Amino acid sequence: MEFLSSKRRLNTREAAQYLGIRPGTMEVWRSLGRGPRFCKIGARVVYNITDLDEYAQSCVVETIDTVNTLKGGSHA
Repeated sequence: MEFLSSKRRLNTREAAQYLGIRPGTMEVWRSLGRGPRFCKIGARVVYNITDLDEYAQSCVVETIDTVNTLKGGSHA
């Protein structure tokens, strides 16, 4: 995926690969107004890598174990 690191904007297929999902999922999310932010340039849809990273970060779910670890607590 080295070529992706040099690009700022990714098409749907590349963005899906970057997130580890199928391109069809990206298309469904767009039609529902969900998923990461995107830019429509004419008929072309592109995603900024920073927006993909922010979206992925917003999907992080904390668990009891990760919250305790972050706070320095122990889990038994």
